[in-house]
Amino acid sequence: MKMKFITESYLRNQYKKEPFTIYELGQGARLTPGGRQYLSDRGIKFLDSSIHKKTEVTKKQAEAPPEVKPDWKKLQFQSRMKSIESLCLLTCEELLGKDVDLAHAVVKIYKQLTSITRAVKSNGTVENLPCTECEGIKESNFSSNLGDCFEITDFHMQLGKGREILILHRLRCALQEMEPLMQEICDISKEEKEWYEVMIGKINQMINSLSQLIHLTVGGNKCLRKD
Repeated sequence: MKMKFITESYLRNQYKKEPFTIYELGQGARLTPGGRQYLSDRGIKFLDSSIHKKTEVTKKQAEAPPEVKPDWKKLQFQSRMKSIESLCLLTCEELLGKDVDLAHAVVKIYKQLTSITRAVKSNGTVENLPCTECEGIKESNFSSNLGDCFEITDFHMQLGKGREILILHRLRCALQEMEPLMQEICDISKEEKEWYEVMIGKINQMINSLSQLIHLTVGGNKCLRKD
């Protein structure tokens, strides 16, 4: 944009045509020293529209609320939870044609997962899964990280219900990935840290419930929990 200079002679001619008490500079215009002195001598105020507009923009920027950046750790957690929900539904679908009771048991775990996913948005509460006590899993340790009762190997693949054992173990492994991720999110406020620690306990309840289902599917009455 070409700069326009407002001179004393220009202002004098404008004033002769029509006297004024305020002179506003347009965009791309500047007063010459003589022009500025002419306005000052006659007590004429002048406004610089470019400065006025810049001030308005600065004011709006100052008043605008700061941009809230998404918490990528929390987003990662939510995305991972949705992925496990899908895996849980897939597990249910695969089990329906093989063992309806197992499928129904996994549906309960799926509902618990969705409850946690919803609760994370508001740090809400989630009910405990019911605990069916066995020799290795009691009400007192149901929310603890107990690991696998026993190692799943290629041997279990050859059993009559090998397919069921493997898909239950696959879901359990996916859930076991959640604790490290949630521990990383815990490094925030004290209140959120406490909330995530409670949710880790809920995840452990699901893992331990799956361990019991795997044990029942393998068969036998003796507890196979490894030392």
